[in-house]
Amino acid sequence: MPHLDGEYQNEQEVHEMYAIIETGGKQIKVEDGMEIFVEKLDAQEGETVTFDKVLYVDGKIGHPFVEGATVTGTVEKQGKGQKITIVKYKPKKSSTRRKQGHRQPYTKVKITAIQA
Repeated sequence: MPHLDGEYQNEQEVHEMYAIIETGGKQIKVEDGMEIFVEKLDAQEGETVTFDKVLYVDGKIGHPFVEGATVTGTVEKQGKGQKITIVKYKPKKSSTRRKQGHRQPYTKVKITAIQA
């Protein structure tokens, strides 16, 4: 049975250290060396970014965040996602038709370090 104090170790399973971070309103599981796509960040290509909203790292669960834990990464690319089409239509006598497109901006980040 897991301990309720926020720390849980299972001696039978050995995994590389991973963390769960919160960015852009989403929770993402990351490992060292992993490349992730997140909502657009205000950083140039090649810059280092630090995520301090760490929800879980090395068996420690935050309430809501783990104190002192950070995940560091390097921005590799700024870009836009695939285009989606939004169509609005009212089937009455009025000729209300609207077509709109959207491309969500994103940032590609390579995780370089996880500090617990």
